Amino acid sequence: MKKKVIIGIIILLIIVGIIIYKNFNNQAEYLIGIGQYGQHSSLDTCREGFIEGLKQEGIVEGENLKIDYQNANFDGGTTNLIASNFATENVDLAMGVGTPMVQALYNSLSEKDIPTIYTAVTYPEEAGLTNGNITGTSDRFLVDEQLQLIKQVLPNTSKIGVIYTTSEVNSTKTVEDLKEAAANYDVEIVDKGITNAFEIQLAVDSIINDVDCFLCIIDNNVVSGLSLMIEKTNEKGIPVFGSEIEQMKLGCICGKGIDYYELGIKTGKMAAKILKGEEKASEMEYEVVEEGTLYINSEALEKVNIELPEEIINNAIDVIE
Repeated sequence: MKKKVIIGIIILLIIVGIIIYKNFNNQAEYLIGIGQYGQHSSLDTCREGFIEGLKQEGIVEGENLKIDYQNANFDGGTTNLIASNFATENVDLAMGVGTPMVQALYNSLSEKDIPTIYTAVTYPEEAGLTNGNITGTSDRFLVDEQLQLIKQVLPNTSKIGVIYTTSEVNSTKTVEDLKEAAANYDVEIVDKGITNAFEIQLAVDSIINDVDCFLCIIDNNVVSGLSLMIEKTNEKGIPVFGSEIEQMKLGCICGKGIDYYELGIKTGKMAAKILKGEEKASEMEYEVVEEGTLYINSEALEKVNIELPEEIINNAIDVIE
C-alpha cells in the first residue's frame, strides 16, 4: 500500500513539474514575425542566417521562440497586409527581409512601438529607416570594388549593362552611384529600368547588343530573374558580374560582395540583444559590412570563355568547389 502511495506521489510530482516547466517556457517564449519581400536565394539565405544568429544567442525556434514567417511574393499590397497582421498579433519583434517589406513593417508597427529589425536593406537612410524603434544590417553595394574588378577582368570594357527596378530606392540609388563613379574607370553605365521580374527578358534584349558585359546589382526583381538573364547572355557570350555569393552560385562569373548568411547571423544577434532587453532598437546603429569577399564561378567563366588573371584566382573563393 505504501509503495502505491509513493508511486502516486512521484507521478503527481512529475505532472506538477511538467506543468511548471510548460508555464515557465510560455512566459519566456518570444514571438517574432518574419516578413520577406519575396523568395529567392539571397533573401532566403538572409532569413536562415537570422534564425541561426538567434540560436547562437540562446533563442531557439521550438524551444523558447515562435516564428510567424510570411512571404509577400514581391507584392506591395501583401507587404502591408503582413505588417498589419504582425501588429494584430502583437509580436515581440518583427524582422523584415528586403526594403519594401521593411518599410511596410516600420509604417505599421511604429505606432505600437514594436521593434523592427531588418536585413538586406542597401540604403537605410534613403529608405527612411533610420529613425524610431528600428535597426538592422545593410547589404550596401560595393560600387568602386565592382567597377575595379570588371576593368581588371575585362580591361577593354567601355559599356556595362545594368537592369534595375525603378520603384526600389536601393536600386535607383545604386544606379546613381554607379553612374557617378563610372567616369573614374572610363566606362559608361547603360541602364534599363523594369517594374517587375517579368520584364527582365525584354530589358536584357533591349541593351544586350550595346554592352560589353552586365553587372547584376542587389535588386530583388533582377535576382529573382537572374537565371533567365544569364541564359540569354550566355547565348551571346556576354559575361554577367555579380554582387554577392548567391548571384555567383546562380551563374554570374565573379564579383565582390557579402555573404548573406553571415549578414543574417549578424542581424539575428542584434535581434537577440533587443529581445533580451540588453539594448533598444532605437539606440542601435544599423551595421554595414565594410569589406566584401571575392567570389568566382569557374563553370560560368568557361561558358563565356574568360580566363581570370592569376591575382584574382589566388584571392577568390570558387563557389563551385
